[in-house]
Amino acid sequence: MSPSAVAPAEGSPVPFFINGKEVHPERKFNVVSPASGKVVHEAGSASEADVRATVDAAADAFKTWRKALPRTRRDIFLKVAEVMERRKEELGEYMMNETGCPRQWADFNIMTAKDLVIDVAGRVAALEGTMPTTADEGTVLFPIAAGNTAILKGSELCPRTMWGLCSVFHEAGLPDGVLNLLFHEPANAAAITQMLIADPHVKKINFTGSTLVGRIIGKLAGEHLKPVLLELGGKAPAIVWEDADLDNAAVQCALGAFLNSGQICMSTERIIVHKKIRAEFEKKLVGAIDNIFGAQTDVPVLINSVGVAKNKKLIADALSKGASLLYGDANAEESSATRMRPVVISGATAEMDIYKTESFGPTVALYEIETEEEALRIANDTEYGLTSAVFTEDLRRGLRFAKEIETGAVHINSMTVHDESALPHGGAKASGHGRFNAAHGLSEWVRTKTITYQW
Repeated sequence: MSPSAVAPAEGSPVPFFINGKEVHPERKFNVVSPASGKVVHEAGSASEADVRATVDAAADAFKTWRKALPRTRRDIFLKVAEVMERRKEELGEYMMNETGCPRQWADFNIMTAKDLVIDVAGRVAALEGTMPTTADEGTVLFPIAAGNTAILKGSELCPRTMWGLCSVFHEAGLPDGVLNLLFHEPANAAAITQMLIADPHVKKINFTGSTLVGRIIGKLAGEHLKPVLLELGGKAPAIVWEDADLDNAAVQCALGAFLNSGQICMSTERIIVHKKIRAEFEKKLVGAIDNIFGAQTDVPVLINSVGVAKNKKLIADALSKGASLLYGDANAEESSATRMRPVVISGATAEMDIYKTESFGPTVALYEIETEEEALRIANDTEYGLTSAVFTEDLRRGLRFAKEIETGAVHINSMTVHDESALPHGGAKASGHGRFNAAHGLSEWVRTKTITYQW
């Protein structure tokens, strides 16, 4: 590990990365584990001076990094993948301590990130090979790979997890100032965000988070005529048709709804089931949830108690309006206010709050339909449009559904949670715009320039 990326001692404050160096500001805030409820460490909180220093560092580094040969960027990214593999246990511990997730989910995220890094490394030359300046010359992965410099404004909920990822890039030899890292207290979010977006050195904004905050980011970017790439919320539907393989559909819907306690933008939130197989599917779904999640000794942890309270309120509202409880108990008292087991309701209708509201938690609602038109109406009757799933043995029907569902991705006979480096990822409607991953992700971070000349 390079001198500028030494793992912090247990409990020590999480620093920034500015111009390749760790910076320890005077102001700090506590980071609390949602699993234990205890303070696990402090993290630095950025001031306006820190923001200016970070932007200046990125602007200076851009002068040389944009001219780096494609093979130079490729080799650094491949080294990043090696370092990530070697440090996966350490990086996983950061994620588990700060978010309360299990080891399996932490490892999955780290290995997915590693695969994405390798994929990007292989695409760098292809992207720039079409540009006459090449011979002269994820996330933050794509802007950096395309020759930009970046500022990662990390989440205050998991700063050491973000620090760990940035430290991997520094250890792999990324030049100083190319990737910079800041955190701040929630109270300073508006001021820091506005300052970053308004700075003339910042040319494009990439935001991943809630649709509510995404609207704010988009508005600020528009005021400064800056492009913005948004990956926001979701209300993913899964249509289970009468000819579906119900065993597969049940497993995929259980996984799609309850992986990481439903805290994935692509999580299944609406299961739209054909009337003829509803009863059989419900039995298989209950069995699948029991088999996959029922044996867990530790109750799943959400990132904070607000998410638990929100999901319990949505379930209570649905039950009061005629839905029935198919699985779980939303009123169960767990060992902490951040824990909640999977809950499934059946017989949901449009009058219930859960019909429109993104739960982002371990709850899912079932809707009964008889026609393709009904299924599509419910699937599309939402402001969101990130991902979806269709379960049918008739490929023609599956493709027919896929053409009409208003989402950025449709997965036939597989769960809604699906993201891989070779496929473009992104949403429609209020789930954001722009695309991540693959060639589309790199293309987001270059500007087309037309040059003509005459002799």
